[in-house]
Amino acid sequence: MVFLTTRLEKPVLIEGPAGVGKTELAKALAITSGRRLVRLQCYEGLDASQALYEWDYGKQLLYTQLLKDDSKSVLSDVKDPGDALPKLKAYESLFFSEHFLAERPVFEAIRSEEPTVLLIDEIDRADEQLEALLLEVLAELQVSVPELGTFSAVTTPYVIITSNNTRDLSPALKRRCLHLSLTYPSAERELEILRLKVPGISEELSRQIVDMIRSLRDLDLRKAPSISEALDWAKALAVLNAESLDRELVEETLMLLLKYDRDVEKAVAALPRLMGEEGHDHDHDHDHSHDHSHGHSHGYDKAKAADHKANYFGAFRGGERG
Repeated sequence: MVFLTTRLEKPVLIEGPAGVGKTELAKALAITSGRRLVRLQCYEGLDASQALYEWDYGKQLLYTQLLKDDSKSVLSDVKDPGDALPKLKAYESLFFSEHFLAERPVFEAIRSEEPTVLLIDEIDRADEQLEALLLEVLAELQVSVPELGTFSAVTTPYVIITSNNTRDLSPALKRRCLHLSLTYPSAERELEILRLKVPGISEELSRQIVDMIRSLRDLDLRKAPSISEALDWAKALAVLNAESLDRELVEETLMLLLKYDRDVEKAVAALPRLMGEEGHDHDHDHDHSHDHSHGHSHGYDKAKAADHKANYFGAFRGGERG
């Protein structure tokens, strides 16, 4: 689909849950195509002055002060206020010129002589009015400025729009875009990503991480762990010298995967089932009670990891999870 957007010169709308790589896809396109990435991060209340352009009122005011004396001389022979308007009109084109136009990301991409990738990120966070403002850009690759006219794209940008599906987008916007839906990757694909991004961990631990992540996603969580959070977890486990997962280690590091206390509590309650320990809690407790006397490692070297854990999790103990 991304290939088609480069050939058809049409925007592509990428929808899917947070953390599946939508933004990274736009970044990868910029790198592989050798184009500069121009990013508009959407948020509630975003309007044309942040997305398209605005007049630099500060600069206009400064010029007004500088031309104050000149305007007095121009109007020195004017006796009727009505006669002053034609003379003042001559200054209008000066103050509403490109010199005073402040470009925002969308207008910047349209006006750029350098080829760009325009990323309109998380458009579902913005109000529906923004979608209406963007329709001209998406359909015609142009921006209309009432005071100056229409500006068409100097070089056609590749336009990538992302949405986390937190609300429905307008049919008008969807009609102007190619559409791509991204979901969480397959287990093997996610394992490949893990091997590539965190090469220092064992194959066994990599597979356990992927299995645990996918099991957590099956729970009814407010925010399921994304690929990026899985990578953060894997890197933390590498720092802790983990060789495999056990329940204690998972419980201590769940805050790296889950962002809400309710989700953490739900995951902790489900761990015996997720780790195949249902009916074996007494074995788990037995292992912990004999840890020092029998040298059980619980899947990672506690002696080597003690200092790492104290530093890594000290900020979380005694406080609230984010």
